[in-house]
Amino acid sequence: MTANAAERIQHEGLRAKIMSAEQAAEFVQNGMTVAISGFTGAGYPKALPTAIAERAKAAHARGEAFAIGMITGASTAPECDGVLAAANCVSFRNPFQSDPGIRNSINAGNIAYQDMHLSHVEQQMRQGFYGDFDMAIIEASGITADGKIIPAMGIGHCNEALKAAKKVIIEVNAAQNAKLEGMHDVAYDIGVPPHRQPIPITGPFDRIGSPYLECDLNKIVAVVLTSSGDRNSKFADPDDNSKRIAAQIIDFFSHEVKAGRLPKNLLPLQSGVGNVANAVLAGLLDAPFDDLTGYTEVLQDGMLDLIIAGKMKSASATALSFSPDALQRFNDNIEFLRDKIILRPMEYTNNPEVIRRLGIIGMNAMIEADIYGNVNSTHVMGTKMMNGIGGSGDFTRNAFFSFFVSPSVAKDGAISCIVPMVSHHDHTEHDVMFIVTEQGMADLRGKSPRQRAKLIINNCAHPEYRDQLNDYFNRAEKAGGLHTPHLLLEALSWHQRFVETGDMRIK
Repeated sequence: MTANAAERIQHEGLRAKIMSAEQAAEFVQNGMTVAISGFTGAGYPKALPTAIAERAKAAHARGEAFAIGMITGASTAPECDGVLAAANCVSFRNPFQSDPGIRNSINAGNIAYQDMHLSHVEQQMRQGFYGDFDMAIIEASGITADGKIIPAMGIGHCNEALKAAKKVIIEVNAAQNAKLEGMHDVAYDIGVPPHRQPIPITGPFDRIGSPYLECDLNKIVAVVLTSSGDRNSKFADPDDNSKRIAAQIIDFFSHEVKAGRLPKNLLPLQSGVGNVANAVLAGLLDAPFDDLTGYTEVLQDGMLDLIIAGKMKSASATALSFSPDALQRFNDNIEFLRDKIILRPMEYTNNPEVIRRLGIIGMNAMIEADIYGNVNSTHVMGTKMMNGIGGSGDFTRNAFFSFFVSPSVAKDGAISCIVPMVSHHDHTEHDVMFIVTEQGMADLRGKSPRQRAKLIINNCAHPEYRDQLNDYFNRAEKAGGLHTPHLLLEALSWHQRFVETGDMRIK
């Protein structure tokens, strides 16, 4: 492992800075604000977090404080978020997470967490909202002879992190495929208002920058060698509900092509992370659409298989997040894929200007939707953070078509995913165009709130909850307020009933 990783560091001066993770962790001090690479289980440091956690445990054992503020691209993995949460050494975290330990600490009030649109992260770093960045810890697949950094499977906010940080530690990971070199596109001249320039991306596969990350080499204080894979979680095989959701979306695409509102190869596709969203992409393998394109945050199994099958000609993302089997397919086909996949900083993949220009079809998962089309994608029962909004808001508000998908019920039917009022608003009715469950689809375009309610209840809600929802809506209409009828004392009673009894149903 060590020899292979060391060979990837071609810059002689940086080779001299190779040290163990334990030695490098000494640079991380209590109270620091640290930018850490990683985006949805890809491109996160594997060795430094454990070494930092051990430093924190030792400090706590001596009765000393030790905690850092941590800004990532998105979620990392147990070897990063998990070990740091277990060591109780994270005081602040943003912008997106999915680790159970971090989530539990956030919901217990032990970690101050800022949920935010991913397109805003690098801008707010640049503008100093988080104060000074003391350290950046970045995973790379190699370093060139002139000191340029070859990114790993995820870029996220690395571009801005390297600029903003006072000191930098690079983890060079020999487990990353060396042929990733050249797959990235890092642009540097976005500028700041009032002199910000348009981003010159007019097609999903336009290249506008360099294949490398760059950094003032004097800021790099340590290079750590690792050889560990990313968090390659297996996706569940598409179940009947996922297949029904996928089939409805694909039928809709066919209808829109026939109506002349979509080209035959559709528009660039964005898909959120998760089993249902991945199942929609898998369904496109047998759909009558060719020469597809992708412009998304995270490229998952379904999109990879579309490319390998020749159904999708190119895809742009900020990270690659595969199951173990899909990672093997990626590595086996990387020569074929090198000119079909492009990885960019998330400030570009999630940029509203580009999303609107390209006419993205956005498909994202939700926790719940209400009868008027408002969507909650982050909070369970209104108070407990799940993962975060991620990039779903960036794409939903600016997409040509915006879909939200979910099974109609959860917890064996104890929770309805269609409710009178969402317990937390992430995406308002103004941005949500389509809601799809295994029961059906509600096309909300051109519909008033009351028209939406009838569509959502009768098309998307589970039959076991339809009478209950219609009863609420009918009584709300009779109570007045006929634009968006609500019974305010009852609007969140379904959630309260679940909190108290474990079931939303009236028994």
